[in-house]
Amino acid sequence: MVRCALWLITEVGEGEVFTKTQLREAFPETSQIDRRMRDLRDRGWRISTNREDVRLTPSEHRFVEMGAEVWKPGQSRVKPAAVVSAPQRREILDRDDHLCRVCGIAAGEAYDGGIETAQLDLARREVAGPGGVSVQLVTECRRCRIGGRGRQTDLNGVLDRLDQMSQVEREHFAQWVASDRRDFSLLERLWGEYRSLPAESRGTVRQALKRP
Repeated sequence: MVRCALWLITEVGEGEVFTKTQLREAFPETSQIDRRMRDLRDRGWRISTNREDVRLTPSEHRFVEMGAEVWKPGQSRVKPAAVVSAPQRREILDRDDHLCRVCGIAAGEAYDGGIETAQLDLARREVAGPGGVSVQLVTECRRCRIGGRGRQTDLNGVLDRLDQMSQVEREHFAQWVASDRRDFSLLERLWGEYRSLPAESRGTVRQALKRP
């Protein structure tokens, strides 16, 4: 099981696809290597088949997310994480509008550069809130999930800053929250356009501001 885990990390990589044949060829001397891989699922490792990922063929698997570090003493006996059911997964994806809640990209959308496309999945995020630290599920793309592993969300800090807002600011923020999007004002859009101008053009704008 340990060797299988290390092979997935070093040879396959999170988010990548491998076949049953590749797995067996990597460990020709090990019987029931498929079972060793299934044992990893019981320790929080997420390895999808074509039942969970319709893009896969029956002979393919996708290494989605690493679980317990089974090569460390005691970690191989870690209790499995709560399994997310298919209905719960659909509910969370729908709730998050099928967008990565970190960068906003949609499934299948190309990243900057136009080569790699986004794959969405559920991530377990630690949230420090009024009732203590909890683990909540959120939709993230592969890049953000890998880059943000171990990150803790400071809900208390968000609530504290909310309390410091004026009533007008709270009402404006509430409108963004209700629509789950931020509407930029004319002033903000104009600022964005100004910042994108060449230096000479920015100078022209500065001179225009001095005129009564």
